Amino acid sequence: MIKADIYTDGSCLGNPGPGGWAVIIKFDNGAIKELSGSEDHTTNNRMELTAAIKAITSFKKKTEINIYTDSKYLKDGITIWIKKWKINKWKTSNKKDVKNSDLWKLLESIIEDHKIQWFWVKGHNENIFNEKADILAKKAIKS
Repeated sequence: MIKADIYTDGSCLGNPGPGGWAVIIKFDNGAIKELSGSEDHTTNNRMELTAAIKAITSFKKKTEINIYTDSKYLKDGITIWIKKWKINKWKTSNKKDVKNSDLWKLLESIIEDHKIQWFWVKGHNENIFNEKADILAKKAIKS
């Protein structure tokens, strides 16, 4: 089975505003792949989710993946909150619609094909790959 470590980040100029996402995939064999993109009008949280989605969908075969993100929204959303959202028909505990439910549903549907563990890393804390993903996400906004 393929194994990979993935570092994701999303960024936004204004919230909402133009945004970028980036992914660094580090394979077991030492190879590194970078992906990035942007949207004209979005939010930081949508870019965080998009980064994870783009990373996971880049794998065509079942993969063992460790995803590292500095977004507690992404990590807690997919590992904790999503269970309640589904039970509550995509409503929050305050009975409001879950924001970004389109992306949460997509993310949930694509992770089923892989073995994924999610990790939160502190942003801007000298994690080389997290820092690089941050730089790439910001650069993607401007390109």
